[in-house]
Amino acid sequence: MVDAMPDELAPADTHRHDIAIWLFTSGSTGHPKGAVHLQHDLPYNTECYAKRVLGINENDLTVSVPKLFFGYATGTNVLFPFAVGGATALFAERSTPEKLFQVIARYRPTILTSVPTMINGMLNLEGAAKRDLSSLRFCLSAGEALPIELYVRWMETFGVEILDGIGSAEMFHIYITNRPGDVKPGSLGRIVEGYEAQVIDAEGREVATGEMGTLRIRGDSAALCYWQAHEKSKETFAGDSCTTGDQFHVDAEGYYWYHGRTDDMLKVSGVYVAPVEIENCLLQHEAVLECAVIGHDAGDRLVKPKAFIVPRENFSPTDELAEAIKEFVKTHLALYKYPRWIEFVTSLPKNDRGKIDRKQLKGAQIVNRE
Repeated sequence: MVDAMPDELAPADTHRHDIAIWLFTSGSTGHPKGAVHLQHDLPYNTECYAKRVLGINENDLTVSVPKLFFGYATGTNVLFPFAVGGATALFAERSTPEKLFQVIARYRPTILTSVPTMINGMLNLEGAAKRDLSSLRFCLSAGEALPIELYVRWMETFGVEILDGIGSAEMFHIYITNRPGDVKPGSLGRIVEGYEAQVIDAEGREVATGEMGTLRIRGDSAALCYWQAHEKSKETFAGDSCTTGDQFHVDAEGYYWYHGRTDDMLKVSGVYVAPVEIENCLLQHEAVLECAVIGHDAGDRLVKPKAFIVPRENFSPTDELAEAIKEFVKTHLALYKYPRWIEFVTSLPKNDRGKIDRKQLKGAQIVNRE
């Protein structure tokens, strides 16, 4: 007969420098990589970001769009509330706008962890303006930069601040963010105290304020390496520093502005163009529900912007609408930035984190809407 298990168990004999967890990247630029973290990495970010920036406390109850196996939700929906005696509400169903409204109505959370695609989906759900989100202190957004247009619409509809920020599997969680009462729409906010950031050029030299370059982040939650990826680890990590694949500029007030992944940048007419800038402009057009911009070579070896657009229901995907959207972009951005091609689609491919999967857009034929 098997002896009954004891009611109390002794904690494992571990050290703060023991390897604790593998957090996998989203695979935005290739196959997902396992970032190897030590025991102390997760509590470090909990102290710096969750407690000092968010002010998370025992009265908070969190709800998350991503599931717990994503590092984003591991922090906001487990480690952060549990570290202060707060609570979390979990649900097994797939995250949809309707389900999120139901969960918020039932549990009345104080913090919602979300992503831009879900924020857009919730805003576009019929009757959204009648939903009650008054229990929320704020909403978190990460994964992709939040377009200004979505932030403005969310505030006008629900009146709940969105704290857009950036984190990564390499650093465990968010290290640059907007703060409660200190939101600069369109930016990703300021550096989290406990971290240091530089915007550098191809030679690793820090660029001038306002100039675009690659973000290098330093902090004590940096991963040790990528699991079984020695060469890539050497390219990315140096002690507690991590060279990201993200293009940024920082303004004179210390706010960081995201321009896109380095691999997604387009060189049009000899000038680098950030797809996110074109996407933000497209979203301001009344006919555009969702969009994504990639580089396209029509056979002349000259890369130009191409836009995939999901139109709103009351707009027909016609050549005339495509031309009208192009003209709209021409009047709002430099002429060379307008999308030379517009393809209307029923939906955009997304990965398991809710981010638009640009690899599919680049590598697969998207079927036009009938």
